[in-house]
Amino acid sequence: MIEDKNPQRTSIAQLGEFGLIDHLTRNFNITQQSTLKSIGDDAAVLDFKDKKAVVSTDLLIEGVHFDLAYMPLKHLGYKAVVVNLSDICAMNAKPTQITVSVAVSNRFPLEALEELFEGITHAAKEYKVDVIGGDTTSSQKGLIISITAIGEADENEIVYRNGAKHTDLLVVTGDIGAAYMGLQVLEREKQVFQVNPNSQPDLDPYTYLVERQLKPEARTDARTLLHALEIKPTSMIDISDGLSSEIIHLCKQSKVGCNLYEDKLPLDPQFISTCEEFNIDSTTVAINGGEDYELLFTIDINDFDKIKGNPNFSIIGHMTEENEGIHLVTRANTKIALKSRGWDALSE
Repeated sequence: MIEDKNPQRTSIAQLGEFGLIDHLTRNFNITQQSTLKSIGDDAAVLDFKDKKAVVSTDLLIEGVHFDLAYMPLKHLGYKAVVVNLSDICAMNAKPTQITVSVAVSNRFPLEALEELFEGITHAAKEYKVDVIGGDTTSSQKGLIISITAIGEADENEIVYRNGAKHTDLLVVTGDIGAAYMGLQVLEREKQVFQVNPNSQPDLDPYTYLVERQLKPEARTDARTLLHALEIKPTSMIDISDGLSSEIIHLCKQSKVGCNLYEDKLPLDPQFISTCEEFNIDSTTVAINGGEDYELLFTIDINDFDKIKGNPNFSIIGHMTEENEGIHLVTRANTKIALKSRGWDALSE
């Protein structure tokens, strides 16, 4: 395939704000019965009847949360949706709607925004959520994306962070750490490219890691899986800032301690081999990396038999009395106090 060296660039100013909104939102379809009114009025109208509404919002800022040197705009749009839906999943709720707001500088032509919204549209279809509104404005600092996610659940289904008991088991979905190592691979290849622009990166050995960074998935399936097992978590959170940070959040809000076992951490083989290549300790990355968007939750110890051996979940520890503290139990059976070393958006 011959690459078009002179792609079409349409000035956003040609469309104006409302023309741009009409153009970018023309492919959004309504699939949820609770959506009474979406884009086109002063506000969206939702009807949840006997359901409880769950709402979460998040900002993604160029240079802080993403680097367009290796983040394709289509992937960015998809990821922006997923990271917000993950928060709804962490409440044990079903995502139903999102709003999308974008601030963009004049260096972005219409075609760039079309790519971004193609990813947003794909995610909305994949997760069966309706895009019901948002905003567009100009930016002096590059690209800024704000997405608000809305979900629904029966009142007795909702799970909070503060419900863990000192006898509960600690469980995680999927595997952890891969997204962080995917970022390390991309950052390394970016540096190589800056030195030699003719260099073409070979990402084949890191396919899974790079996908976990550029195109994560929200665990909307966990709610159904747990329901089928007749398990309701006692507390839950998604892993966005790092496993250690999220465990500390659960412990502080539930007023309990925790023992996390190093030998129980679910790690992908590609993740382990890449940590060795980078000469980085895999446990350190796994508990501090972040952006996995897996779900971390606690369950009653009496539910152990229901969940043991299930390939979707890993029991990685247990809660303790608050005065026992929060610890990592190493393979050598040594206790190390767990510290919050994950992502902090306000750190310098």
